[in-house]
Order: sequence, then C-alpha cells, then structure tokens
Amino acid sequence: MNTADQILFLLKTRGPRTAQQLAELLDLTSMGARRHLEAAQERGFVSFEDVAEKVGRPSRRWLLTDAGHARFPDRHADLTLQLITQVRALFGEDGLEKLITAREQASEAFYRETIGDGAALAGRVQALALARDVEGYMAEVEPQGDGSLLLVENHCPICAAARECQNFCRSELDVFQRVLGPDCTVQREEHILAGARRCAYRIKPV
Repeated sequence: MNTADQILFLLKTRGPRTAQQLAELLDLTSMGARRHLEAAQERGFVSFEDVAEKVGRPSRRWLLTDAGHARFPDRHADLTLQLITQVRALFGEDGLEKLITAREQASEAFYRETIGDGAALAGRVQALALARDVEGYMAEVEPQGDGSLLLVENHCPICAAARECQNFCRSELDVFQRVLGPDCTVQREEHILAGARRCAYRIKPV
C-alpha cells in the first residue's frame, strides 16, 4: 500500500485527523503529509474542516468525502440493489424477508464457528471482530476504561443494500447477543445509516 492509500486508510479507520497526526503515524514530515492530502483533495477523495481549539489557531482536520469512502470495497453495490429490486418484483416483501432471514442464519452460523466454545468474553469479541473483518467490515475491538469492549466497524460492505432495505442490519444486535452469550449485553452506539462515520457496539460484562 503506497503512502497516498495509507492516508486514505487511516482516515477511514481512525476518522478525521490533522496533517501532523497523519505525519506522525506514517513517519512523514508535516509538509509531506500535507502534499499527499492536497493531492487527494484535488482528486476529490478528502476535504477538511477547521475546528476551533481552546487556545491558538483552529485545527485543520482532514476527512474522507463520499468519493473517498467509495474507494473501499462495497460488495458490488449496484448489483446488490438490482437483486433486491428483482426479488421484490418477483416474490414480494415476503420473498425478500425470507432472503434476509437466510442471510442472518448463515452469518450467525459463521460467527459461532469462528468464536467456538470456552473463550473468555474478550476472546469471543475479538473472534467476532475477526469474522466481521473477513466479511469486509474493517472491524476491530477497542477496550474501554469501564471494562466494556467497543466493537468498531469502520466500513459497511452492504451499506447500499441496507439503505435500500434497512432490515438487512435490523437484527445484528440480536445475533451478536446470541453468539457472544448471556454473560454480556450488546448495545449499538454509532450507526452509519444514522449518519455516523462508523458502526460501533458497546459490549458490557454482566
């Protein structure tokens, strides 16, 4: 992955960052990072916002545009939307519901196989993140100071399908709860479809 792609990847997975922050992460000079950002801006992949700080000048933070987000895999969004339209036309909402249910069952079986038996909660969450990462969600786990775990998904490979039919992601909370077990609670805190940069689920031991 070249430097330009690494910058886009960091903005995708870490959210808005200053040129200095990106420079430190990639072992670049501030000027070098700014040049890459300006080149990406010319191509329409990034934009910036100036954020007021308590002291001193505003901080310029760079973030991905829609075109920048579109550079990451989307599981052939156009084909997916066509298939949803055709299933609705041929089999109605009941047919689409059966398709969604079958997908949920297959996903849950895959997660259970990946997680296995006997692991502690942190290990189960990490295994679930691995399974979601394989599916294209760019998933990772962030331990929190209160003892909970944040399952973060930096990308939604089925976002176009979910926008067309929100039932595609309706039961993720239930599926996550079932595969992680009764010794924790799962709560969605951020949702791409609600305008967030990412999806995030807080998992607390009980």
